Amino acid sequence: MLQSSTDKLVMVFALLFCFSNTVDAQKKSAKMNKGADKLNRQIALKPPMGWNSFDAYDCRINEKEYKATVDFMEKNLLKHGWDYAVIDYCWFNDDPGNWSNPRRRFGHPDIRMKPDGSPLDTLVMDEFGRVLPSIKRFPSAKNGAGFKAIADYVHSKGMKFGIHIMRGIPREAYYNNLPIKGTTYTARDIAEPWDTCNWQNNFFGVDASKPGAQEYYNSLFELYAEWGVDFIKADDMMYPPYHKGEIELISNALANCGRPMVLSLSCGEAPLSQASHVSKFSHMWRVSADFWDNWESLEHNFDLLNAWSPFIKPGHWPDADMLPIGKLSLNNRPHGPERMSKFTNEEHYTLMTLWSIAKSPLMLGADLLQETKGIMPFLTNDEVLAVNQYSTDNRQVYKDENYAVWIATEPGTKNRYVALFNLSGNERTVKFTLELENLRGTFKVRDLWKKSDAGTVTDKLETKIGSHGAAFFKLSPVK
Repeated sequence: MLQSSTDKLVMVFALLFCFSNTVDAQKKSAKMNKGADKLNRQIALKPPMGWNSFDAYDCRINEKEYKATVDFMEKNLLKHGWDYAVIDYCWFNDDPGNWSNPRRRFGHPDIRMKPDGSPLDTLVMDEFGRVLPSIKRFPSAKNGAGFKAIADYVHSKGMKFGIHIMRGIPREAYYNNLPIKGTTYTARDIAEPWDTCNWQNNFFGVDASKPGAQEYYNSLFELYAEWGVDFIKADDMMYPPYHKGEIELISNALANCGRPMVLSLSCGEAPLSQASHVSKFSHMWRVSADFWDNWESLEHNFDLLNAWSPFIKPGHWPDADMLPIGKLSLNNRPHGPERMSKFTNEEHYTLMTLWSIAKSPLMLGADLLQETKGIMPFLTNDEVLAVNQYSTDNRQVYKDENYAVWIATEPGTKNRYVALFNLSGNERTVKFTLELENLRGTFKVRDLWKKSDAGTVTDKLETKIGSHGAAFFKLSPVK
């Protein structure tokens, strides 16, 4: 049957429409990839080291506490490389978690809602739906200054300033239909009210395909650049599900905001199937779920870090999460009662040794304003920290139910770093046969934790280690 002229015209227009959409999609993809290519990798050539407020303060830190922590870091930790100080979530809420939430833990910062889903509790934000610091908690943010004064304070100490952000646009901005800066679009044009973080209800997701979505994220990073932010922890990005579109929007906005910032994606476990994507569009990404002070989680991270070790390289860091050592959960939040870390002394050695030889970013979570004496030896051993910052070819050699061995190389030398771990519940001798790594001859042994020489070895390296403990060595060939 012959087609009518009208049918032919419809087919032509349909083909043109499909072609136009394909071209637009290709242009958008190219633009996104260009943004990722512009992501500044020079600022994360080494795994970032610093402190984050979450493990100790949950969502409630204030300006006085934060600046006092920065002062402590400048005096005691900066010279050892700990230079980032990050304010975690809900800095835009005057009093987060101030109501009894029957669905969550005590003090959880969900906002209350009306029957139609609109917010009963309000956040601090500007006319464009961009959240701002609570002036009640951060007085220097008055008169629209945001975090500028605090960032300046951190920079004056020779340190770097970071903040946590949530994926998406505030629920309140959606219900008030606030405009997106510099556009004719509004929050309702880009928001997905059915896409809400499954552990916090403050925000709706953003549809990355909608006009105005990129502009919204651009406006956020324009603001963060004005404040002087150096580090962004972007949360609710990967679990569950993996929010590929918004990761690209954020990465693109950061790459084009005019200020270098480290982009850290949370929370995990990141899907290994997205390794190429996540490493391209961020500097560091969480491979672990929220990590706390229990042995089961620490042991699980051996497998996670092993799986992600092929993706370790400058500007790309698999992140095993913060270091829950020292004083945690002030006022019994965010996780369990206020306490000193439940890790044993031996487990502290395992934690710091594994994170160092696997080159995970090192972010402290403890309250640094009290009871820090016991943790300082784990934070100020420059020989151990040098492995985290400078070593290469980091990988697991062997692991079973009783012990694990990791190895790395000191750049520019024939020296090797070897970490021995006792994963069992009893003291035992852990042995590494050098031939497993084609290490032949005699090697001088340096004990990194003891900062002392420990003789020489030829065929094997072995030492007695307590339950859940670790030993850390540098092997140097004897000429």
